[in-house]
Amino acid sequence: MDFNVPETKPLVDDQFVGEPAKRALNYIQSKREQGHPVVGIYCGYAPMEIIRAMGAGVAVLCAFSNKTIIAGEVHLPSNLCPLIKSSYGFITTDTCPFYGFSDVVVAETTCDGKKKMFELIRHLKPIHVMDLPQLPDEQEAEANWSAMIKKLKTFLEKHLGRQATDRDIETAIKDTNRKNRIMNAIFDFAACKPPVINWKEIYDLTFLAVPAPTTDIDKLLQESLNKLEQRVKNGIYYGKKGSPRVLVTGCPVAGDATKVFNIIEQAGGVIVAIDNCTGMKGFMGEIEEDTGNPIAAISRRYLKIPCACMTPNLRRLAEMDKWIERFKPDAIIDVVLHACHGYNVESYKVMKHAKDKHIPFLKIETDYSTTDVGQIRTRVEALFETLSRM
Repeated sequence: MDFNVPETKPLVDDQFVGEPAKRALNYIQSKREQGHPVVGIYCGYAPMEIIRAMGAGVAVLCAFSNKTIIAGEVHLPSNLCPLIKSSYGFITTDTCPFYGFSDVVVAETTCDGKKKMFELIRHLKPIHVMDLPQLPDEQEAEANWSAMIKKLKTFLEKHLGRQATDRDIETAIKDTNRKNRIMNAIFDFAACKPPVINWKEIYDLTFLAVPAPTTDIDKLLQESLNKLEQRVKNGIYYGKKGSPRVLVTGCPVAGDATKVFNIIEQAGGVIVAIDNCTGMKGFMGEIEEDTGNPIAAISRRYLKIPCACMTPNLRRLAEMDKWIERFKPDAIIDVVLHACHGYNVESYKVMKHAKDKHIPFLKIETDYSTTDVGQIRTRVEALFETLSRM
């Protein structure tokens, strides 16, 4: 079947037209105008249910642009991860509006470079660094992370002048679960053969859905589901007959790093799964409800996030098996940012796992610049050529 049918209407409505960051900024501005404080976060380990339980807005801080790298390297080593250098450059040049709108910042100890970078900005506004247990299967991990969450709650109550009861937190948990169920219903359209949704639309929706409670974006999500169902009825799909289905995994991929997504698409592939913390990963799974101890429930859920900072990170491969079964990729592409040692070392295990599953694998080491676009394109095209001969 030939299914390269053009779409006439975008998945996201006109009121959200523009770059994802611009739409998210408009959302944060509206929260401020309504009298809500704003909490800036850097990572998917920040327990957003605690923040939302206080009626605060969540702002995902800037970290994915090549233009602030040079400013970041004024104080940071040039061979540091581009995500960290870009984050710091945004702050030193005062060009991250999300940081400007944030009353406080929540950080975490997912890597040494970020930990030390946080020391350089802690004098600018209140910042709370959470000590993340990195042996998640140890008996004390849940208790330790619960203690960190309680400390975060105390920090927020002090600086925001707001309280959050267990009932408030439980309400936020149920909202997260509902949002995750809706997002997964949307992801099911990527699992279709051929896919009914493209990577840009997945990226846009996840970018908007991460910081917002379901109550703020329910209409958008429901309308997106309706449009996707209509596409199926109208026979609208993405790619061409035989387009390679690609699962992208590895480091956070957003902003300038989405050059890899563009190259995959330009080479004729369709991205059906974005297994990165900036993609679909954060919406997988649910938090236990009505346990009587919502903070412990949140602790258990967040410790299950299979980031490469965890050891041994066996859960990543187990979760990947579920993704392979669900999205049926023809190839796995592992995107590793320069100097991200955790994901770089772990890439070997992912490669072996893909080989055991008889799925072609490609590792791409890159940064936010465009200097390697030609090289990446050549390697992706070679991968797809291999697939065409299988």
